[in-house]
Amino acid sequence: MMLKIIQYSRHFVTNSLHLNSYQSILSTAKCFDLQNLASNHQQWRNSSSFFTRNSGEQIWKGLLSVSNAGRRRGRGRGANRKMFKDLNRGQIMGSEIVQIKELKADPAYKENLIKIRDQMEKRKRAYVHPLERGWSGTKLLGKWIGPPDPIAGEEFLGFDTRLLVVRPVFYMKPNFGRTKTISVLAVTGNGNGLVGYAVAKSEDLRTAISNAKNKAGQRLFRVELDHDTILHDFYSRFGSTKVFVEKKPPGYGLSAHRCLRSICDVIGIKDIHCKVEGSERNYLNLTRAFLLGLINQKTFQQMADEKRLNVVEINESFSNYPILKAKPSDNLGGCRTDEQIGDTEILDFDIFIHDGKVKEQQNLKPMYYTKEKGWRNYMKKWNYRKSREQVRINLMARYNGQLESYITIREKERLMAKRQKFLATQNQ
Repeated sequence: MMLKIIQYSRHFVTNSLHLNSYQSILSTAKCFDLQNLASNHQQWRNSSSFFTRNSGEQIWKGLLSVSNAGRRRGRGRGANRKMFKDLNRGQIMGSEIVQIKELKADPAYKENLIKIRDQMEKRKRAYVHPLERGWSGTKLLGKWIGPPDPIAGEEFLGFDTRLLVVRPVFYMKPNFGRTKTISVLAVTGNGNGLVGYAVAKSEDLRTAISNAKNKAGQRLFRVELDHDTILHDFYSRFGSTKVFVEKKPPGYGLSAHRCLRSICDVIGIKDIHCKVEGSERNYLNLTRAFLLGLINQKTFQQMADEKRLNVVEINESFSNYPILKAKPSDNLGGCRTDEQIGDTEILDFDIFIHDGKVKEQQNLKPMYYTKEKGWRNYMKKWNYRKSREQVRINLMARYNGQLESYITIREKERLMAKRQKFLATQNQ
């Protein structure tokens, strides 16, 4: 019965009967599926859109092509970059199962496979100490890249190179437009006072690194050192970058900018303190300022010959006992006397090495507890020993390293006189 009703309904739909008569037939047959089928069929007959009237090739042509008027106005410059996409790709064509065809047997397949596996080497990742992996992450900055390439058969024994700057540089060319190159700053040294630096540019990163390393090896110069530190404090400037460098005792370490730390590792400096002011991001000026200050250092003998005076060190570790560092050469006439020294002549070592300039000392901000009443009471309680240590040092410097004073000397003289008087009475 259901089959006859469906055939009957289709017959009426195809003959375009009125919708009311069609719905009456559905209601008498009590078939709700036929009602949905009729509505879908009606939508299919009446639907019409741009995609149903045009083929896929026409739609793609309208997307990728440009009219002549639009082309004259400069439109459609990127039309050639768009590729035609075959939307029919991946559709199932037919219902036949594709059969797998086997190739001819290769008797040497397994042998070749084993041979290829034997040739492959399992490269293990080399362990690199955390302090030698660069400044941050996996970037090239601060990494060691080895010694420069040999020149005429002469190898750079004991040398190593470090990267300081690796950055892209863009500039315009009239024929090629915007061009990208890589700029590399490298510094090389042997860890014993011999150092060189160079800048190289290339479109290839590896070529730029290799050129910078080799150019640095061709521009070496000597820097005077005092064991693992510098000869004396100095101030240097290049451009807007200022560098204040202080000499430190053994075991102090490297307290400096990361660029200056890398340069110190290459030169062989282990104990130093550096303060950078001005432009800190311009690593090239920072390198030039630091190396310029190292070159302009003066040895104690050069200072003594220049001033014709003795160079003496007074260190608190030795209770301010004067230690002679250098004296003028005999061919210069020896050391000058007090009458030959002018009243306005600079005799202070720190002012002399800074070319008459005085470093401005920053006043430290007092601690919060110095404003409290308890701190004032504490200072009153221990005020009697305020200068005890300084007095002790001054007495030792005055009395040839002995902890003496006029009171102890007078007491010794009194006891000696008393003893002599006692011995005189015993002899009588």
